[in-house]
Amino acid sequence: MIKVGIFFGGASREREVSFAGGRTVYDNLDKTLFEPVPYFVDALGNFVELDWQYIYRGTIRDFFPPAKFLPTSDYTFQLYSESLHLEEAEYNQMLNSIGTKRSIEEIAKTIDFAFLALHGSFGEDGTLQGMLEWYGVPFSGSGILASALGVSKYVQKKWWGSLPLNKWNSIRLAEWKTADKANLFTDLEHLLGLPFVAKSSNQGSSIGVQIIKDKASFEQQVFETFFIKTLKKVDWEKRDKIKYIQEITDLRVGLGLPLLLNNSIVHHPDELLKQLNLLLERKEEVTLQATNGEYEVLFEQFLVGREFSCIVVVDDNGQPLALPPTEVVKGTEIFDYNSKYLPGLSHKQTPINIADEKVHEIRKACVDLFKHFEFEVYARIDGFITEKGIFLNDPNTTSGMMPSSFFFHQAAEIGLNPKNFITFIIRNSIAERLRRKPGKVNWAALLSKLDSEIQYKNKVAAKKTKVAVLLGGYSTERHISLESGRNIYEKLGSSADYIATPIFLTGNDSNHLLYEVPINILLKDNADDIKEKIDHLTTPDALADIRKEALHLTQKYTGGQYRFEPRKLTYDDIAAEFDVVFIALHGRPGEDGQVQAELDKRGVAYNGSGVYSSQLTINKFESNRILRENGILVADSMMVNKADWIANNAHVITEIEAFNYPLICKPHDEGCSSAVIKINNREMLQAYANLCFEQLDRTEAVEQLLGIGRKDEFPNKDFFMVESFTNKEGADGFLEITGGMLTKLTPTGLAYEVFEPSEALSVGTVLTLAEKFLAGEGQNITPARFSRDAKIQKEVSEAVKATLGKVASILQVEGYCRIDAFVRLYNDKAPEVVIIEVNSLPGMTPATCIYHQAAINSYKPYQFIDRILQYGIKRKQQIST
Repeated sequence: MIKVGIFFGGASREREVSFAGGRTVYDNLDKTLFEPVPYFVDALGNFVELDWQYIYRGTIRDFFPPAKFLPTSDYTFQLYSESLHLEEAEYNQMLNSIGTKRSIEEIAKTIDFAFLALHGSFGEDGTLQGMLEWYGVPFSGSGILASALGVSKYVQKKWWGSLPLNKWNSIRLAEWKTADKANLFTDLEHLLGLPFVAKSSNQGSSIGVQIIKDKASFEQQVFETFFIKTLKKVDWEKRDKIKYIQEITDLRVGLGLPLLLNNSIVHHPDELLKQLNLLLERKEEVTLQATNGEYEVLFEQFLVGREFSCIVVVDDNGQPLALPPTEVVKGTEIFDYNSKYLPGLSHKQTPINIADEKVHEIRKACVDLFKHFEFEVYARIDGFITEKGIFLNDPNTTSGMMPSSFFFHQAAEIGLNPKNFITFIIRNSIAERLRRKPGKVNWAALLSKLDSEIQYKNKVAAKKTKVAVLLGGYSTERHISLESGRNIYEKLGSSADYIATPIFLTGNDSNHLLYEVPINILLKDNADDIKEKIDHLTTPDALADIRKEALHLTQKYTGGQYRFEPRKLTYDDIAAEFDVVFIALHGRPGEDGQVQAELDKRGVAYNGSGVYSSQLTINKFESNRILRENGILVADSMMVNKADWIANNAHVITEIEAFNYPLICKPHDEGCSSAVIKINNREMLQAYANLCFEQLDRTEAVEQLLGIGRKDEFPNKDFFMVESFTNKEGADGFLEITGGMLTKLTPTGLAYEVFEPSEALSVGTVLTLAEKFLAGEGQNITPARFSRDAKIQKEVSEAVKATLGKVASILQVEGYCRIDAFVRLYNDKAPEVVIIEVNSLPGMTPATCIYHQAAINSYKPYQFIDRILQYGIKRKQQIST
């Protein structure tokens, strides 16, 4: 088997995207062809052969630096390793606590191929490519020269040649500091017009991009593009200081750490807070500058038009092939970090909806630029269609590799799923290295071996269990359900044991509509896009042409097993065609027993709880009532009825205010933090109820009052739930946790294997959608930090786990579940566990913390999923007999 080293992490501001991309490659690597070896690259350039369990943490900060190496802090600031002051021996000890530190020489002797999922400096710029060249290791993507060109926007502009290029200029940091800012703005306005764009030359993921609209903000915005900020005393005094420190030390939207504060270096956020308080007592303003900053900024003409991105690959014959270009429909002026990586915040239309000849014109322009810069294997090229024609910009030799990225999105349109496309990239990267150095006999042997194994795999039909993965739905949780289902599909699909088929569920409570969806539909942005494609799928002539051009690739890498049209199914079809169903749905339907009832009628095995427990746990009010009656601590709660509210809201308000402010309002049957809001006063309560009961228009003022994001869904209901606000209440310690578990069938009944719970950290009162599911957001510490004393930690953990197991038993949960709770810690008595909710079908997105917990019990994510499915199969067998 070919050993593939996957490199991710790194020193750049895009390290979290790189980490998530590396995990995607690790998961989707065809395990019948390749053996993955994960290499985490830290901010100082060290290589660590990472212990597999850390790959599934939500962020790098969840495992590195490890909690035991972190200095004590009065706050829950998140740290990267740059903030630590450790001697070399202790730093190496820290590296070896998450895996095994390796030299590049050791790595070169261990792996056959290097898959590079790194971004920015030292990963995308030719540095690592040069090291691998030196040691004779073939690697993915472009070589040294093309990579160096691809990372520098300034050099690209200088070497652009005769291809169409928007107007631009640049300035270096030393020049900027001494420049006459007013004259420079006038010159740029004359050259570029208003607005114009300022962007950091060596950053990606839209980090360091500003839209300059007027002279007043020009100087401040350009300084921020150099990652330099000025903080005034008057602003500091008005700010939420903790939130400001969190934002300013964030690598993606702030400066990161360490930073220069009035030319003194600061490493730790606690120290930054202390210094800002001291300095701004006696100074009117201070300057903060990133040490990991930018030395050059580009100014570009603002292009008004339709934005697109196109992946160009080199096919098996060595010829460049442009995949179907994607139009980016943004919710903001900039296709920013969140819009790129959080499902549902932007829209990708593939192929771009324009005349066929224009599609091919874009593709030709992208291939021309690919050839001009002598890129190799693949590249992502962005651009705009304007009234004056096509303008390309920002070619990237390393594309983002998260599940929602253009990289996989466009490959799906020619019938290649992520597993197949990664195999294609590896195969052609080896071929490209061999073209450049034809005398490498070992590379030629490696290529021949891989071609033979691909051909053999496609000819031999292995006996595998057929799994229908149900995803989507029609609740507010449908987009996250899609992410969970795609992740399950990819993990099962890359295994040697299962054939996974994605089944999209839509419709309503009285009519479930089921569709087998091909990969080109499955990888659309969100559940609504998939439904739209199912209802109105068209194939433009340009797309049909591209599929013909790529047919030799599609057939080779799929073995001819591909399709582009959805297929309507019934529950009877599922029963006839599949061995087992994985329900990856959240909320209604799926988590409420509806789907389980349909499968039970037909004797189909499935994951998770049965009808009774599903119906119970979806109802937070009812399940909490039963838990309370069984001696489990839960928040006091009541249900608010629409009819009662409309008839006499003054009376209802009196009942609610008996809980005292603050309190929590939330739907009793939704998850993913949907419409869960901390209510601080009567005005907020009235707005919440009236919005929920459709007695109030959703205006910007209402959104601001309730803290609802523009794209956050707020479900309309006939009921909502009010809970007392759970807080520390005199305890010595207080934290929010989430705990997962597996169940086993034994001769005496159900047995619960409760995992070590995770500690959930959030910026606000309620964990947001982004903190739960966006790479690099939020933080989960596993296991939860109950105490620094090992003995007390174990005692508290066992007590908490016992409570979680009892909760699952009372509610008759089966298969697996996740339970959210608050824990009050005391020095002189047992902890108090206050249950928030029980999820019978917890989120299974790539980095969800249930995987971290399962890893402590030695289950890899695939093994965990396999256990869940095998429980469902065994349960069906027991019922049948």
